[in-house]
Amino acid sequence: MPSKITNYQCPACTGPLRFDGASGKLCCDFCGSSFPVQEIEALYQDKLDQAAQAAVQQQAKEEAQAAAGTMDEWEQEQIQAGMKSYNCPSCGAELICDATTAATSCPYCGNPTVVPGQFHGMLKPDYILPFKLDKEAAKTALRNFYKGKRLLPRAFTEENHIEEIKGVYVPFWLFDGQGDADLHYAATKSSSHRSGDYMVTVTDHYDVRRAGTVDFQRIPADSSRKMPDAHMDAIEPYNFSELKPFSTAYMPGFLAERYDVEVDECAQRARRRAANTTESIIAGTVKGYSSTTPLGKNVLVRRGAVKYVMLPVWLLSTRWKDQSFLFAMNGQTGKLIGDLPVSMGRYWGWFGAIAGPLAAILLAIFFLL
Repeated sequence: MPSKITNYQCPACTGPLRFDGASGKLCCDFCGSSFPVQEIEALYQDKLDQAAQAAVQQQAKEEAQAAAGTMDEWEQEQIQAGMKSYNCPSCGAELICDATTAATSCPYCGNPTVVPGQFHGMLKPDYILPFKLDKEAAKTALRNFYKGKRLLPRAFTEENHIEEIKGVYVPFWLFDGQGDADLHYAATKSSSHRSGDYMVTVTDHYDVRRAGTVDFQRIPADSSRKMPDAHMDAIEPYNFSELKPFSTAYMPGFLAERYDVEVDECAQRARRRAANTTESIIAGTVKGYSSTTPLGKNVLVRRGAVKYVMLPVWLLSTRWKDQSFLFAMNGQTGKLIGDLPVSMGRYWGWFGAIAGPLAAILLAIFFLL
């Protein structure tokens, strides 16, 4: 049976190719050659189709063995653990991967490999957003992220070491839709004027209603359970005008996962975001009042077209004082997010620097009054 995985080799020297975000081409680090994605994609199309077909045949075989009870113990353990095994097409070494792994590299020879079967048929994404920034850009962004953080321990920037850094194409669903909002408020307008010895305040009361429709396009929701949703949301936005028709030729040199969260489950997150944004936009039209009190609301979100895409993310795992810290960077724009430790000494020093003068001012006002 043909191999279920494949790799992209340089047509000039057969060395491994990697996708270079800066040039948008596949490059060979051995002979220095570079090739357009479309050229390599056409050159390897037959090989990719054969690998995908081999994966389909293997899946059918495993299902038949499971139904007949003839699957060997090793295969059963792999399936139960959510793992799959392949053989590296370059050195023949066995690769043990998660069941959702779609692109990786051989730990023995280092050659990038792609699992076309993960993107076969209905599993094929509609689009891919290629990496534009490399590993060095991610390291630089992390160093810059530390700057200006007054509560960050001084030793953290020096002793916090990067344990792992990897570029990953993360699966996302992109949702189109439409939000309708009907909002009801009690509002007031107050004005004051002096009448003789009295200050007269006049308050007018209003019954305020607002209704409107907001159209949404490409609300992203990551569809990999391995990815922290908060990190994936925080590194938005992406420039979706740069989306490309999907091709595995953009993946050599990076990791990739196919989705394992179904569209309906992700739709709940997208719907909440759309509903909150719709309400916020319509509520923003209630202006010019002294006060507003919400009395009721009705927000309805209708889902439109859904697209399956792969988006670029750099993941940086660091360790400091036996603690792990995860950072994520948008592989297109460079926006980085992550959790940082807090120096309690700096915290209380900062608190005292603010609280001391403020307490003195309040005390002075108290005595004056």
